Amino acid sequence: MKFGVVLQTNPPASRVVELATRAEQLGFDYVWTFDSHILWEEPFVIYSQILASTRKVIVGPMVTNPATRDWTVTASLFATLNEMYGNRTVCGIGRGDSAVRVTNGKPTTLATLREAIEVIRELANGRSANYHGSTLSFPWGASSSLEVWVAAYGPKALQLAGEVGDGFILQLADPDIARWMIGTVREAAANEGRDPASLTFCVAAPAYVGADLAHQRDQCRWFGGMVGNHVADIVERYGEGPDSTIPKALTDYIKERRGYDYNEHGRAGNTHADFVPDEVIDRFCLLGEPAQHIERLEELRDLGVDQFALYLQHDNKSATLEAYGETIIPALRRRAKATT
Repeated sequence: MKFGVVLQTNPPASRVVELATRAEQLGFDYVWTFDSHILWEEPFVIYSQILASTRKVIVGPMVTNPATRDWTVTASLFATLNEMYGNRTVCGIGRGDSAVRVTNGKPTTLATLREAIEVIRELANGRSANYHGSTLSFPWGASSSLEVWVAAYGPKALQLAGEVGDGFILQLADPDIARWMIGTVREAAANEGRDPASLTFCVAAPAYVGADLAHQRDQCRWFGGMVGNHVADIVERYGEGPDSTIPKALTDYIKERRGYDYNEHGRAGNTHADFVPDEVIDRFCLLGEPAQHIERLEELRDLGVDQFALYLQHDNKSATLEAYGETIIPALRRRAKATT
């Protein structure tokens, strides 16, 4: 299993670069960031500094969207970073949440997301793409290589991930929900004639290492509120009840949800996630001592999860990174024997 860390691009940007550099030193393979240009600083500028300060980590957004940048601009950003730093980027993409809602926009349609993935991936892999009736390519980008991983929750979005994604991003760590979603993506890939084993499966969720579970829950309750935005969209589209194909473990908890304040999006201690019960936080996040993290990660790995990316939005960033680097990551690595 590989490991990533998900950072917010809060100022000072130098602190984001510092955390990313430390993550690489501790054995993390990926550094992700939020991509919401009003709420936080522009991530692609910061990626350049992270890549310059590190040697191996792969960087990318968790997640970008087709609405806030022209698709050719997004592709050019990735291809430029790849030329500068040797193909060390990945594109996580979804329909859009805070980046579009803060500007009074709406998430894009799945059809638009599909088209955007095609354009971004082709251009950022040195190939030509059809865009607005023209065939375009980067004359300077022939050596660029980029994978596009799709973030999804609902059935049709999961189907899209299986049909066109190089990877699938699930933003919660509940094994039962992960089993359903991974299975749905694999089935969609197989139905499209693709090898499901060719996709990368990434689970992303807050992780907090420590003994005080009550405090950890309060620090991570924001995540249930953030996921609730997407779940509310799913319930509106697909409904709920005995005939729904959506697991109740995903939808039941939002019944007490009363709106959402994007001024506090992704922030520990926010004031609009009180509806999220402790039981949901325990299922969606990784909390407790290292042994509890290892047990959950082994369960996710057995379901086919290739990467766990931990959200680091709480008051114990450095200690959690250290615990993962010193104890948890080594426990999940396969070690070759020096002699047999």
